[in-house]
Amino acid sequence: MSFDNSDNGPNKTTGQWHSMKGSAKETFGNLTGAQSWASSGKQEHAAGEAEYDAAQAKGYAQGTKDRVGGRKDAVVGAITGDRQQETTGNIRRDKGETQQSWNRPQ
Repeated sequence: MSFDNSDNGPNKTTGQWHSMKGSAKETFGNLTGAQSWASSGKQEHAAGEAEYDAAQAKGYAQGTKDRVGGRKDAVVGAITGDRQQETTGNIRRDKGETQQSWNRPQ
């Protein structure tokens, strides 16, 4: 079962939605004895969890890229005396660190 996103990449919000929706369908199927609902819900829940995990990994990787790139820019700016580059690099590094903390695997 595939759940498409508008940006063709994993998305934490839609992953959580499908996980929750799948759990509800599975519970309903189990309560009513409708095995097709239970099975479908279980599959949708698993797909939602996988999408959430993939989006989390993608966000963490992007944060790492920004943190490292920002650090490089800050150092180059400091060495060359370019305060604007140094400041921009520090901002990018901070953004990357924040993105990593929000997407750190548990």
